[in-house]
Amino acid sequence: MKSGIHPEYHETMIRCACGHEVNIGSTVKDLHLEICSNCHPFYTGKQKLLDTAGRIEKFNKKYGKKKSAESDPEPTAAG
Repeated sequence: MKSGIHPEYHETMIRCACGHEVNIGSTVKDLHLEICSNCHPFYTGKQKLLDTAGRIEKFNKKYGKKKSAESDPEPTAAG
């Protein structure tokens, strides 16, 4: 191994905004996180399920084709 090209390895304290702390080894001295596995909704089971069927219906209602335009017959050229 060449000397002088590798970063220094430190004992690191990772702190989350919720107060959870973890000691690991890293090249960065201290890390501050906004969210961790102790407070993330996916891992804690507090995740809200989205109503995708309602969202699709709302989109179709807002941007979907009008029924009156679909029922009109196509004009033909008189000749």
